Amino acid sequence: MNIKFSALAATTVVSVLAQTVSADVVDRPTGFRVGERMTLRPYVSLSYTYDSNVDSSKHSRDGSTWVVNPGLGVEYKGENWELAGRAWYMYHAYDRYSHQLNESSYGENLTFRWADSLPNEKGWSLLLSENFTQIAQDDDMSEHNGRGIGRDRKTFQTAIALERRINERWHAAAEGSYYLLDYENNMKSYAPLYGWKRAVVGGEVGYAASKWTDILLASNYSWYWQDNVPSNVRYSDESRGWSVMGGIGTRATEKIEYRILTGWSRFEYAEGDADDVDGWTYQVSAKWKISDTWNTMLLAASYYQPSEREACSAIRVDSISWGLAHSMVRGKLTATLDFNYRRETHEYTSESAYDYDDDIITARIGLNYTLNRFLQIYGRLEYQTDMCDGGDVRGHNYDYDRFRGTVGMRLTY
Repeated sequence: MNIKFSALAATTVVSVLAQTVSADVVDRPTGFRVGERMTLRPYVSLSYTYDSNVDSSKHSRDGSTWVVNPGLGVEYKGENWELAGRAWYMYHAYDRYSHQLNESSYGENLTFRWADSLPNEKGWSLLLSENFTQIAQDDDMSEHNGRGIGRDRKTFQTAIALERRINERWHAAAEGSYYLLDYENNMKSYAPLYGWKRAVVGGEVGYAASKWTDILLASNYSWYWQDNVPSNVRYSDESRGWSVMGGIGTRATEKIEYRILTGWSRFEYAEGDADDVDGWTYQVSAKWKISDTWNTMLLAASYYQPSEREACSAIRVDSISWGLAHSMVRGKLTATLDFNYRRETHEYTSESAYDYDDDIITARIGLNYTLNRFLQIYGRLEYQTDMCDGGDVRGHNYDYDRFRGTVGMRLTY
């Protein structure tokens, strides 16, 4: 079961993984078995965070937060298929704005994988995934970088990828996905944000030029529907776009996996009510198991979408993330380093004040120490800066710096 991320899937997962690239290389709890095929992984964590800029604004005010987070992971493995899922809940207690911000977050995700052959052998493979989150305000500094601005919101995502290994050289895949971002706008307290829905269909063809390398050609077509578009403007809430890319990727390796795709994308914003935007875009993903104790991961992508902050605007997003993890003390202590850079360029705007570029840089270091199979202690330091350029005065109002420090404990089984 070795379905590779193609053009559609890579676009979907890059934003999701952008700030958690080290998580893949941290050991999971042992869990306990139910029968021969099912494993349950319950946990609960308690953490404290100091935040230098609770509002993520130019004029910062500090604060702190207590978070309680129980959850349960489940895995069930069949002969040639597996089902994995997780459900979680978080309660946030803030010392500042407690009446406005003390809220709950919760979510769940499911992934199903099936294959009738070994990886890279002739046969079929299928990947189904689904994810829902109800996010309270700004749970994490990483939330801005791909999954929405810090405000109460819902997200829902589902995707399917069906791959056919035709022979030892050729393979093809068809994919589809749906994504929803819904802000719970309180118009009495905040300026509106503009969520959207997206449906995508696509496909990929690959040719194994060598034992380790695939030559890839991928394309997709997408539809966007934006929420909360002002009724007094002439812009449609529907947009469309397409992308065609080519590149190379690994077919099968023990320590290194990579995909590098680039090509042309076009975004027809507001169904012709606005100027269309287009340009070269790219998708990159790479994982390297350097040694038994060192792992690294890189993700990068560019794409077009409606703006979530400015009405009747379309943006281009360029994002790159890199993570490094090192295991020490016989695997009991893990150190992680994450870096993310995200640039939002307003390619089309209805007003000159919205015509600005936004650069967001986030860096994080973390330590996780496993005392025993039941208890882990962790800490992390995070820094984020947002720099705006252009847009008359308005864009510069979003400039800010932010620091967060977190310590916590996690009980697992």
